[in-house]
Amino acid sequence: MSDAPAIERPRQRLESPTRRRTKRRLWFVAAVLVGALVFLLVEGLGSSLDYFDTVDQAIAHRGTLGTSTFRLEGLVVPGSIHSTADGTDFAVSEGAEEVSVQNVGSPPELFQQDIPVVVVGHFAGPGTTLFLSNQIMVKHSANYIAAHPNRVKAPNGSVR
Repeated sequence: MSDAPAIERPRQRLESPTRRRTKRRLWFVAAVLVGALVFLLVEGLGSSLDYFDTVDQAIAHRGTLGTSTFRLEGLVVPGSIHSTADGTDFAVSEGAEEVSVQNVGSPPELFQQDIPVVVVGHFAGPGTTLFLSNQIMVKHSANYIAAHPNRVKAPNGSVR
């Protein structure tokens, strides 16, 4: 016979049932963690979007908006600002559409008539144009105009 060395076959490693269960558990845990991470990202990013409706959009979608909180953009109607014990009442408009706003808290220092504002709150009910607000934002600059040229502007064409 020959003097050549015998070729050894590599031995197959058989996985034990315990090792297979451990691998499955790890895959399951990884899938759950990835799912949770995706859920948190979607929820976090979705709630942080800077979304708002103009007055005419909000009135048109009043039925679907219901009493959910959103941001409303409009021009403060001249002569509509009245201080109350809880805050300020005023009206915002866009074209012929107008919404009455009851704001709780102090308005910002730059708040005045005839300027664009964004108010945070909700409609008082499905059939009303009364908007209950807890925040007034008056932060419009030249950067805002450049980024949103078709949004609400003051009658003189500027955004303060």
